[in-house]
Amino acid sequence: MTRRANPWFSLGWDAFALGVEASTVIGLRSMKIAAGGPAADAESRLMVSEKVDAAMSLQTLALTGALGLTAPRIAAKTLAHYRRKVRSNRRRLSKAS
Repeated sequence: MTRRANPWFSLGWDAFALGVEASTVIGLRSMKIAAGGPAADAESRLMVSEKVDAAMSLQTLALTGALGLTAPRIAAKTLAHYRRKVRSNRRRLSKAS
């Protein structure tokens, strides 16, 4: 079965990769928050605001039809949306460590 014949196979691997990268961000954030102090407070606030912003912007994309018209396309765009956010946080938190 090729990727073209079954886009869900490729999406499964993309979701797996996002999960691995998100786990890294969770670990980096946990260490920063566990250290305490003003940086931990700022990171906690940033984490919550980023999650709300990411969800709201995805909802806007969905309501405007920007995610696409087919289920695989919508899933791929959703994964890409969150992957950009997660990658950005991984890079930022890796530099700070």
